[in-house]
Amino acid sequence: MQVFRYSGPEFSPYAEDDLAPESIQGPWPAPTATGPLKATLQLPGSKSLTNRELVLAALANGPSLLRQPLHSRDTDLMVEALRSLGVSIEEVVGAGTFGSDWLVTPGELEGGTSIDCGLAGTVMRFLPPLAALALGPVAFDGDVAARKRPMRTTIDALRGLGIDVSDDGRGALPFSLYGTGSIAGGELSIDASASSQFVSGLLLAAPRFDNGLTLRHTGEHLPSLPHIEMTIVALAARGVIVESPEPGVWVVPHTEIQALDVDIEPDLSNAGPFLAAALVAGGTVTIEHWPTQTTQVGANLVEFLPRFGATVLRDGTSLTVDGGAGILGGSPLTGIDTSDELEVGELAPVLVALAALAGSPSNVAGIGHLRGHETDRLAALTTEINALGGNVTEQPTALELEPSELHAGAWHSYEDHRMAHAGAILGLAVDGILIDDIATTAKTLPQFPDLWLAMLGHTPSSPVDPAGF
Repeated sequence: MQVFRYSGPEFSPYAEDDLAPESIQGPWPAPTATGPLKATLQLPGSKSLTNRELVLAALANGPSLLRQPLHSRDTDLMVEALRSLGVSIEEVVGAGTFGSDWLVTPGELEGGTSIDCGLAGTVMRFLPPLAALALGPVAFDGDVAARKRPMRTTIDALRGLGIDVSDDGRGALPFSLYGTGSIAGGELSIDASASSQFVSGLLLAAPRFDNGLTLRHTGEHLPSLPHIEMTIVALAARGVIVESPEPGVWVVPHTEIQALDVDIEPDLSNAGPFLAAALVAGGTVTIEHWPTQTTQVGANLVEFLPRFGATVLRDGTSLTVDGGAGILGGSPLTGIDTSDELEVGELAPVLVALAALAGSPSNVAGIGHLRGHETDRLAALTTEINALGGNVTEQPTALELEPSELHAGAWHSYEDHRMAHAGAILGLAVDGILIDDIATTAKTLPQFPDLWLAMLGHTPSSPVDPAGF
């Protein structure tokens, strides 16, 4: 069994390989699987957890050490933004295999800065309430695509809290605010139907509001409830108990956020494409250090993948997906229906990619809020799969897929890491898929191309260090 543990961006798990991302000019040819897999991988930390813990550590009453955090574009943007606001974040050599730990020491929050949000929803939605606690102006902007992401709820919420915000009526990036050094807090109503991040961003900063916060969601639908639960659990670990007297209402007391040293769990959503690969190629893929309890949506993979025909096994802290013979071994996938209450969220692109390869119809439902992610994922998945010969029908909050024969062609990532993951999954079974921008996976997993190729058995360019990759 091969065990792939990445030890740094300078390492390439293949030598003179024409699939190596650094050697590619233009589209990345998604590699096809040539046989069943037998791979074990370690993955870096959760982006969702890392950025929540960075914000909480920045607002805490003392230094916090974040062990094994994710180092990626989204988390690097968060780190640089917090540093620009007066927070000290030092690199500390740790025991992890994916980079240094971070020692976060709170400081007096200061404005007079500009924050680059990139395309990170956690940065553009978590940091404005924190920045409003600083003294002075703070400007927010990001990638061109970020200006299309919903932000009106955050902007309106800040105004509801008495913060001066200038956005020229856009309800989107770019905008600026003027912090006065404190926020009174109290009661606030918002419509968070477009993203749970609007709720989480306010809950994370609310303990520092003078009167705490009673937050009420007024919309008919609230997506990604597990991500709100993740925020509440992270706050509780730091001594802040959030009460919810009724659905859609959260009460956060004014209290100190305790300093805390935290171990960041591996990103279970990033595990999705690797575990899905076992269903396509056949064989097994194991993810090490899978948590026994977690608030990550990626944990739902253990429920979804068996619906396609996989067997999921737990052995201590490892999770293994056995795809049997796989599609390439003559074992067709069974289509799925996700119209139950189990959260799909950011797992949708992986599930839709598998459904596009299945031998029976699928209905991937409850994903309307993904239209406001890095791209409109429902429209993007429909367009790209149908361009390859697929049969996808786009509904307001679901995608319906019929069995089809896919063929070679271009796959556009839309600057969306999850779209690139979906293209890579399809490429395992369909020769000739060209992903236009595999580098977009650096948003949450810079090592994706390396780990993907290594999983498929490409020859390492140097001996594997048993203590690291």
